[in-house]
Amino acid sequence: MPYVNIKITKEGATTEQKRLLIEGVTQLLVDVLNKNPQTTVVVIDEVEMDNWGIGGIPVTQLRKNSK
Repeated sequence: MPYVNIKITKEGATTEQKRLLIEGVTQLLVDVLNKNPQTTVVVIDEVEMDNWGIGGIPVTQLRKNSK
């Protein structure tokens, strides 16, 4: 049973976008690894930007600096 955990910053991904991610990742596992889609689990975690850092800097700060 494949388990895939996708982590994205919490910036308003729509229900439709999440559905497409789940569908696409599931299909990728079917196509590449011949996995059964009925037993494939995909979880999307949305992480607050203050809790996500790149290069030692929170994403919130990076976004402010890039404006």
